[in-house]
Amino acid sequence: MIPNYPSFTPLTLDHKSDMHPHLSLTPNGVSEYTFANLYLFRKNYKYQVSQIPGKTFILSGEKEGKKFFCTPCAAPPQDILQDLFKTHDYWKGISEDVLNSCQDDLMKWGIKITEDPNNFDYLYLRTDLTELAGKKFHKKRNLVNLFMNTYCHSEKVLTKALIPEAVTVLEQWRVEKGADGDYEAAFEAINLFKELKLKGLVYYVNDRAVGFCLGEGLAKGRMFAVHFEKGLNQYKGIYQYINHTFAASLPHYYTFINREQDLGDEGLRQAKMTYRPIGFVKKFVGDTVK
Repeated sequence: MIPNYPSFTPLTLDHKSDMHPHLSLTPNGVSEYTFANLYLFRKNYKYQVSQIPGKTFILSGEKEGKKFFCTPCAAPPQDILQDLFKTHDYWKGISEDVLNSCQDDLMKWGIKITEDPNNFDYLYLRTDLTELAGKKFHKKRNLVNLFMNTYCHSEKVLTKALIPEAVTVLEQWRVEKGADGDYEAAFEAINLFKELKLKGLVYYVNDRAVGFCLGEGLAKGRMFAVHFEKGLNQYKGIYQYINHTFAASLPHYYTFINREQDLGDEGLRQAKMTYRPIGFVKKFVGDTVK
């Protein structure tokens, strides 16, 4: 049971039945606003949840010592919004749809809105990643072909029976990387993929698991978000192969693939740009005018 505002409670798996149906209908496709993503990163941001019945969920979290709140489905009324700013430092992850519904009012209420480009989600056409056609994808196509011609490869749909093999890849990835990164969230995602309604593939070379990819549909079924993609770097071209074949495995009703944000990492930004995004899922931050 999600309490009504101003009460909050820590986000748990039990909240999925209340939140998932509403979050899946949000139109913009903000990658953070799926129940799975919120749940898997609940420890990172100390998420707590509240609700305004019939209006929106409110998430309260912390990042780098500052408190923020999010409203995935709609902007709250003026009195609640102003109250939230008394207990939080800023309003995070405002979607274009939510912003457009209240932008004029926000100016009157003394709330300043700025773009948050480090958190823009990269948006690609599914057909671009599937076909890799033309000169702009020449290098990607070559790496996919190199992988296919070098290794005896296969992939299987993630099932409960394959969870240990996907976890083995994750463990090897962590050793290879020398850091945890999003290990804990990815570990939970693999083990709870069915409960969280995630879809995935596990990749093999000579029957050894060497990669996996996990994600889910969002934006009313128009878009698919790739949440986790891991491969062992000793197999050259594996990430290009995973990207290509996973896109090809998706149903055709997914027009777009959301490959999430770069978080201000320049190397990640360049890597994402090489796949020629067709646009971005923009996000905004709100703050009171000082």
